[in-house]
Amino acid sequence: MSTFALVGNPNSGKTTLFNALTGSNQHIGNWPGVTVERKAGSLKQDSGVEIQDLPGIYSMSPYSSEEIVTRNYILETRLDGIIDVVDATNLERNLYLTLQLMETGVPVVMALNMMDLLDKQKNRSINIKKLAYILDIPVVSISALKKDNVEKLVTQLHSEIKGYATPQYDPRLESAIEMLQKKLVGKVPDNQARWFAIKLFERDENILAEMRFSDTQLKDINNIIKMAERIFDDDSDSIIVNARYDYIARIINMSVIDNDDFTMSMSDRIDRIVTNRWLALPIFVVIMWAVYYLSIQTIGTIGSDWVNDVVFGNWVPNSVTNFLEFIKVQPWLIGLIVDGIIGGVGAILGFVPQILMLFLCLSILEDCGYMARIAFVMDRVFHRFNLSGKSFIPMLISTGCGVPGIMATRTIENESDRKMTIMLTTFMPCSAKLTVIALVSGTFFPHNSWVAPTSYFMGIMAVIFSGIFLKKTKMFKGDHSPFVMELPAYHLPRLDNTWRGVWSRGSMFIKKAGTIIFLSCVGIWFLSSFNFKMQMVDQNQSILRYMGMVIAPIFAPLGFGDWHAAVAVIAGLIAKENCVTTFHITFGGGAGFANTLRAAYAPMAGFAFLVFNLLCAPCFASIGTMYKEFGDTKWTLRAIGYQTLIAYMAALIVYQTSLLVTGAISVIGAIELFTAVAVIVYGLFIKRDKSLDDNNLVYQKEVI
Repeated sequence: MSTFALVGNPNSGKTTLFNALTGSNQHIGNWPGVTVERKAGSLKQDSGVEIQDLPGIYSMSPYSSEEIVTRNYILETRLDGIIDVVDATNLERNLYLTLQLMETGVPVVMALNMMDLLDKQKNRSINIKKLAYILDIPVVSISALKKDNVEKLVTQLHSEIKGYATPQYDPRLESAIEMLQKKLVGKVPDNQARWFAIKLFERDENILAEMRFSDTQLKDINNIIKMAERIFDDDSDSIIVNARYDYIARIINMSVIDNDDFTMSMSDRIDRIVTNRWLALPIFVVIMWAVYYLSIQTIGTIGSDWVNDVVFGNWVPNSVTNFLEFIKVQPWLIGLIVDGIIGGVGAILGFVPQILMLFLCLSILEDCGYMARIAFVMDRVFHRFNLSGKSFIPMLISTGCGVPGIMATRTIENESDRKMTIMLTTFMPCSAKLTVIALVSGTFFPHNSWVAPTSYFMGIMAVIFSGIFLKKTKMFKGDHSPFVMELPAYHLPRLDNTWRGVWSRGSMFIKKAGTIIFLSCVGIWFLSSFNFKMQMVDQNQSILRYMGMVIAPIFAPLGFGDWHAAVAVIAGLIAKENCVTTFHITFGGGAGFANTLRAAYAPMAGFAFLVFNLLCAPCFASIGTMYKEFGDTKWTLRAIGYQTLIAYMAALIVYQTSLLVTGAISVIGAIELFTAVAVIVYGLFIKRDKSLDDNNLVYQKEVI
């Protein structure tokens, strides 16, 4: 089988091309030894050709786990070639990675993508033949989105690819590289000697350690590098960088024609509004309100109401009950199946239309390029509060699930920022928390369209407030890392990409309902139906009630101090959806479920319940991922404790303030409210100890 690696910058259209090449002939997993997503697939036209979709990178000088995975795979795997996906609208930036790929000694085929967007700009044209001649590699111009010339690329993969071509830099630099290559004879494959020699020239510590040179050899290598540095009057790594950019400049001069460098593209015009200093945040707020309005208040709710009231409120339970009674099944087993499994799992599946609508809206925003702008806009906000804009990327991912969001923190080089982001990223509402949002907003605030989106902004505010406080502590001392962000051109969402994203996220939610939630429902039903003597009893004499009564007083200041809500919170640690299933099982569910909840809790108590479960410790899966990323039990417990404390104080302030406004607050409640507010104000306004800073580096931000 022939194997080709698909490599390119983030947002260069790599995933779109992978889908176009492989179709449904693909599988997803993790790279051995590291939890970074791995996608592989066979060509639709030829199952004997395998395509490996490597994580998007900007450079072969790795800092994050994704970059390490990509570099190691290219160097350690016997590849038939590399498909270098290049964004034609940003040729200069993409060519830097192209030159590094050519240096590896693996044959490279360039897929010059987004040619349709380049043609629309009309201010630049690329001579493909000249580009291929200068680089001495095959170049195929394509549009992965429209599948233009994809067949031509496939034909190129089937044709015989010559050995490899390498860019030639300044003769003085080439002389140093050649001398270093001689030091590598017998240590690395011949075709990779140039790449390793360049790494030695850059003084890459990992490569130096890997080669195990003798002291004499190390001295010779150091002398070669020092001689080049004296000749160029620059550091060795800067010499390499400048050589590559000089080479890129020659390529651009010979193969690219710019008709008008000052013409603004449509994306630029849109960005003048969308990323405007004053308009960006209001636009973001309106867009997120629209997303939640469509998902929770209107279109998504129509589907969820039908599934809840008709399918799982009538058809399924009645049909199953009649069938089980007909075949003379024991009453306890009927209760388990109908009340426990169907009632619990059905309560979660009833939210599938709302969740799919949310995923559809978010996928459209991601595919058209808007979400990248949000990360850029939020960097402005985060920077003011001692956070890096890089932290917002994992938080965006966490709106689907907290587990990949936590893992995405690996792209943050600064260890302090990475740990803080792990601690804070699950403040964002994931798809599991959406069930709680939908339950509370639909039950207690059915005509208020701002309750659902408020939960999203509440997560952001919790992150910002935490950033202000935590950066003042010794644990998170120092300056945050600069933010480098790709801003892709706007384009219309691709229907198949959008559908694939919705289906991938939605199917994960449904699978979770069929496994973890299923088992949880069985356990909750059992505990709510039996006493400690294993006798089937009413819920008020059940094991679950007595367990809930023990911890219920803890939540009394938050407005939901009964055993139903207490056990719902604890069950939510297994999976946040269990908050909903527990209420359905303990309150009986059915058509009058919403009225039962409204009779049990005040509206602001329901909102306090929502606030607490949005911000408190996440599910067990996310906690396990936290532990793996922290690599330390103390840090994990510290994160869980901090999140739960913030959640408790926020929920207490919400509920007790509502009592204060209505004049129903007690003396104890007033003291609790004052204490919580005082703690938060102290954390926000306590002065930062300047001695905690490692340095006073000036913050710099570059947007490519």
